[in-house]
Amino acid sequence: MITVNDYFMGRREQHPLALTPDIERRAERTVSVVNALLAKAMADGIHPVRNPNTGSAVSSGWRPPAINAATSGAAVNSRHMTGEAVDLYDPDGDIDDWLLSPNGQAALASVGLWMEHPSATKGWAHLQTVPPRSRNRVFYP
Repeated sequence: MITVNDYFMGRREQHPLALTPDIERRAERTVSVVNALLAKAMADGIHPVRNPNTGSAVSSGWRPPAINAATSGAAVNSRHMTGEAVDLYDPDGDIDDWLLSPNGQAALASVGLWMEHPSATKGWAHLQTVPPRSRNRVFYP
């Protein structure tokens, strides 16, 4: 499971002027639905792995605009900036493999999450609380 502090990665204190009450509220919702998904994954024997760089299962949580701009491959309008996306550390692709399975797809739909296709997210699983333009549960960035 992840915490709101894991999600913010110390950036609340480092970038307080970029953080709004709406971002805080969306981040809390993101953490809640991701934890609901992780509970379903763990029931199927899939356990999140701690990222050695962050100390939690989060590889990337909230990104203020300055961090997002400096993040290689980040979308200009990334949902990470609005508190609506998280990247979970997934070095072996176990989470992504489960998410693509029938149980994982059902779990994504039941908690209201969408994921980037694993071919675009080697080493992490990108999850977001809002549908992409395609409306596909699994989408290409």
